[in-house]
Amino acid sequence: MAKPTYKELLDAGVHFGHLKKKWNPKMSPYIFMERRGIHIIDLNRTSECLDSATNALKQIAKSGRKILFVATKKQAREIVKQAALSVGMPFVTERWLGGMMTNFSTIRKSVKKMNTIDKMLADGSLTSVTKKERLTLTRERNKLEKVLGGIANLNRLPAAVFIVDIHHEHIALSEAHKLGMRTIAMVDTNSDPTQVDFPIPANDDASKSISLIADTAVKAIQEGLNERSKKKAEKGAAAE
Repeated sequence: MAKPTYKELLDAGVHFGHLKKKWNPKMSPYIFMERRGIHIIDLNRTSECLDSATNALKQIAKSGRKILFVATKKQAREIVKQAALSVGMPFVTERWLGGMMTNFSTIRKSVKKMNTIDKMLADGSLTSVTKKERLTLTRERNKLEKVLGGIANLNRLPAAVFIVDIHHEHIALSEAHKLGMRTIAMVDTNSDPTQVDFPIPANDDASKSISLIADTAVKAIQEGLNERSKKKAEKGAAAE
């Protein structure tokens, strides 16, 4: 699989970390130098870590399991949402509800409620309710869609999570740990990379950096999905 070149990583600003005073000492193996009070990430290490992370993502996708994309920061939301949609993976980009994974059965009930309202609005079974009641239901449905729309088709827990900024998404990371999910994440100089199975040292604030890493992750997942489809087709042909 083609990975970003050193120049592409540089152009996207993947190497820019946080101010030195905000650093996490556990990130020292991934820091190249300090420049004007800002830590510079070693892009050679980023490239190495990307290899490991994309290989893991590919294998998970190839096995037919789901990878949950998580990014609720403003600059990352739309990028990550589109990345997840492009490979049919679930996502959370608005707000992480406490217990979204550890209390999955309750979350599923809320998703079912949203689907029920959808059905009622579509089949005309709400003709007997007042305009105010209909409006209230529509608003409730839209509120649920905003928070849970990205996991509406998730019938069982995902095998892994792909996170942008573990410092910001610490609740999601904690829940993934409790459930034994694999964790793949963009980790900036202010975070602890030992908290992640496959850390990707990278600037997790700049949209260009987020876009490049997310795009690389998606390509790996797509490759895994393609290999899965090919294997299925071969098995089908052999059975005939």
